[in-house]
Amino acid sequence: MTIMNRRIFLAGLLVLFTCFHAVHSQTLFTYGGKPVSRSEFLRAYAKNNTDEKPTEKSYREYLELFTKFKIKVQAAFDMKLDTLGSLKAELQNFRSQIAEGYLNDEGSMQELIDEAWVRGQKDIQLAHIFVPINTDDNSLQVQKAQNKITKAYESLKKNSFEQVALEYSEDPSVKLNKGQLGYITVFLLPYSIENVVYQLAPGQFSKPFRSANGFHIFKNINERKAAGRVRAAQILLAFPPESTKSQQDSVKVKADSLAIVLQNGGDFKSLALQFSNDNLSYQNSGELPEFGVGRFEPVFEASVFALSKDGEISKPVRTEFGYHIIKRLALTLPQPDKNNPAWRENSKQQILQNERMEVSRQKLIKNIQQKTNFKKLLYNQASLWRMTDSILANKKWPRLSDLNSNSSLFAFAKQTIRVKDWQNYLESVRSIQSLTAGKTNAQIFELFVETSTLDYYRDHLDEFNKDFIFQLNEFKEGNLLFEVMQRKIWEAAANDNAALTMFYQKNKHKYWWENSADAIIFTCIDGATAASVQPKLKMDVTQWRKLTETSNNSIQGDSGRFELGQIPVLERTNFTRDLITANVKNESDNSITFAYILKVYNIREPRNFQDARGFVINDYQEYLESQWVATLKKKYPIKINEEVFKSLPK
Repeated sequence: MTIMNRRIFLAGLLVLFTCFHAVHSQTLFTYGGKPVSRSEFLRAYAKNNTDEKPTEKSYREYLELFTKFKIKVQAAFDMKLDTLGSLKAELQNFRSQIAEGYLNDEGSMQELIDEAWVRGQKDIQLAHIFVPINTDDNSLQVQKAQNKITKAYESLKKNSFEQVALEYSEDPSVKLNKGQLGYITVFLLPYSIENVVYQLAPGQFSKPFRSANGFHIFKNINERKAAGRVRAAQILLAFPPESTKSQQDSVKVKADSLAIVLQNGGDFKSLALQFSNDNLSYQNSGELPEFGVGRFEPVFEASVFALSKDGEISKPVRTEFGYHIIKRLALTLPQPDKNNPAWRENSKQQILQNERMEVSRQKLIKNIQQKTNFKKLLYNQASLWRMTDSILANKKWPRLSDLNSNSSLFAFAKQTIRVKDWQNYLESVRSIQSLTAGKTNAQIFELFVETSTLDYYRDHLDEFNKDFIFQLNEFKEGNLLFEVMQRKIWEAAANDNAALTMFYQKNKHKYWWENSADAIIFTCIDGATAASVQPKLKMDVTQWRKLTETSNNSIQGDSGRFELGQIPVLERTNFTRDLITANVKNESDNSITFAYILKVYNIREPRNFQDARGFVINDYQEYLESQWVATLKKKYPIKINEEVFKSLPK
């Protein structure tokens, strides 16, 4: 061995020893030489012991259970139960169910929640200049709209926002509001527009911004601490259609009169029911659904949020609809703690239903592509687009010298995506307008890349996500445990009548009837049903089966010999023959349970095999399991690393 080779060997040996020592030091126990790490044990312990603080005793008790679990599962593997078609199908089905939960970028989601909290702490008084475009506008029409918004932007350098809005904005309401939209807050505007607005300082206006609907300029007029959300009720005295000034003045007089009645103690609910013209709220005492800023006309909202306490009633407020009298019912201020779990979960649900999710999705796509060694491959794009046009038009695509169905487009670590995959995708989406209409070939191809990325990651999740591996393995081992217990213990105990009889004979001294009774226990869907059936039982209890069979499942009965403690009663009862016990109400479904006593046994006596069979099966299962576990412990010796055990957190 050369000096250099020897050095490499020794260096490798040192690395091997270091790695072995690090792994060994974190191995809590082995079974048959197979290691179980400290972290795996703690994870399982935490999941199954959520209500108690860990102690050495609780760890010891759970360790005994966990080691038994591991050797039973290993026995299942040795029996090749993991190759059973039914178990493999169940595992695949479970994998599909949980995989979607891992197709998110939790980091970006938390960033979006934090951002929403920051933005939700203030309201912005917003003004707006708008020049629309339509989806079918040609390039000249779009350019014309862009030129107009550019002129408006230049004009803002010399004139007030109101003047420019009145001159250039094509918002239908501009003549009334002069471009002012009132206050807005987080989640109210499309996310792309919200990003523009929340970057503006008070008094600042934005550069022209293009959305799907047109071109915009926004101005942050003012900011305030967030007003929150409010529950309110209203009495609306509406203007008649195309009302005259005289008619509107008459509505005002009526509103003023109602306001005086309310000031003198009039009942808001009654007056709303009698006079309000708001067809959606008057029957509900005038109450509106909870709302925040930006939902109604600015003057209406300003009046609501100006009310200083719950129960306060406003003076009549005029809007274009009529006069409103508003009562504040409850105010909810913004969440002061961004780490509040309930608030964060609620915000997450809002984000999941919001275009913000696209931000999280794009970050996820990029992260996945980095993890999966995504690579774009060389191909002739012009030829690919020729082929694409043909497929989208449902035509045979032309013969191309530089492109065929096996040509490579892009690749992941263990998969190459080819032209034939792109063809299959196009054929599946070409009739779906939302995926193709108005999109260029490049945009459709980008969707294909993203879909392929997610599909690849979903199919290879167990290579990238430890939590997914743990959850999948937990399900697999649980299924294997059930299957091996079914074969080795449960079926063996239940079906071997000779063994059960022998076990009973050896242990018959354990099976006794305590004070008991022959009884029929009835469950009725409600008290009325119970009251109707009890007199019939008193007349002839032998007809009880007929009563249950003809009751359309409103009465159920179970007959047998029961120990007195098994019979449902409200309190201590003196059981006698022909007694109907007092009704016991089941709170979960309001059903009624009672018992009819046929015969009472006030002496302790041994159970025969048939009466004891259920107990015998349970005990025999425990016996078989203990014998089996003893055998498994010899086959897979368990060795506890006490040093690691002592390091478990208390």
